[in-house]
Amino acid sequence: MAKAIEQPVPGITVGHALLARSAGAPQPVDKVVHDGDTINIAADGNFGVRLLGVDAPEVSFELPRSSVVPDLPRGFVKISHPAWTDFLADPFAPGFEPLPLRAALHDHLLGRLGPTTARNHAELGGPSTQALRDMISSDIAEQGLDGETFKFRLAFAHEVLDRYGRLLCYVNRDQKLRPRPAPYNERLLAGGHAMPYFIWPNVDPFVRQENRVAQAVPAPGTARTVAEAGALGRARESVRQARQTGLGVWNPADPLRLHAFELRYLAGRRAPDRYVLDLSDSSSELLHPQSYHRIPQPEDRLFVNAEHAPLWAEKGWSVPPL
Repeated sequence: MAKAIEQPVPGITVGHALLARSAGAPQPVDKVVHDGDTINIAADGNFGVRLLGVDAPEVSFELPRSSVVPDLPRGFVKISHPAWTDFLADPFAPGFEPLPLRAALHDHLLGRLGPTTARNHAELGGPSTQALRDMISSDIAEQGLDGETFKFRLAFAHEVLDRYGRLLCYVNRDQKLRPRPAPYNERLLAGGHAMPYFIWPNVDPFVRQENRVAQAVPAPGTARTVAEAGALGRARESVRQARQTGLGVWNPADPLRLHAFELRYLAGRRAPDRYVLDLSDSSSELLHPQSYHRIPQPEDRLFVNAEHAPLWAEKGWSVPPL
C-alpha cells in the first residue's frame, strides 16, 4: 500500500499529495492556491498511525546482522521465526554489533531473555493484533456502516508525526453523538492487549496545547499530579486493573517477558535514549534512560526524549548526563 508520508531512507521523511478534492474531484489550481504561501492538498496514499500511550508486542521486526550467521532473513521478519528464537536467547552473543548497556540494565534483561522469549512475544502479539482488528470491525458493525462509510476520529497531542512519518494520535470511531466509546488506545490497555508506553509531551490530546513545548514542562516534584490528570490518569488506572485481573500481556501464567521497546532497541543495537520520570514518586529528577527498569510498574514510567531533557533541566529538574 502506498504511503502518503514515508521514509525512503533512514532520517529522510517525504510526503506525497494531490490537488485538493471536492466530492472526489480535483479542484482547479485557482481554488487550491489560497495565497502566496498556502495551498490545499489531498493525500496521495495512506497514512500510518502510531497509537499514543500503548506498545503492543511486535509481530515482526528487522533482525540485526550477525557476522556468525551472515544469511539471516532481511527486512521485517515474523517474531515466530527460528532466527528470533536464537537472537532473543542471547542478543549479546559474539558476532552481533556491540550494545553498550549499564550492568544493572544488562542484568535486568538477562532475567527476561532465554530460548522461549521469542515464542512468548509472538504468542502475545497475535492476540493483541486481533483485538484491535476486532474493535474496529465491531465499531463498523455497531454503527451500521461498511468499509466505504466508516471513519476514524484522530485526536492529536503536541507532536503530530513521529520519525517514521506516522501520525501520532489517539484513535476512535468517528461519532458525533455522545457518549463515545473510549479510544482504541485506552481499550487496548484496559483489555491487557498492550503495555503502556507514555512519552512526554504526547500524554493528553484533550487539553489546550501550549504554543511552546517548554511551557508544557511540569514543575519539579509534581509527577503525582501529572500522573492522575486527564487521559494519562485514565490510562494508568486501566493498566492497573488489567494487571490485577491478569488480562492479556499480564497473564500470571506467562506474562509478556520482554517489552516491545526493549525488543526494538536490542534488535536495533541502540541503547535506550529516553529519560524517564517516576509518576509514582514526588522527587524532582529524571532517571537516566538506562534506569527505566528501576520503576517497577510500566504505567508509572513517563519517558522524555533526550532533545527535550534540557527543557526539564531549565525548569529545575535534575537531569543526569547521557
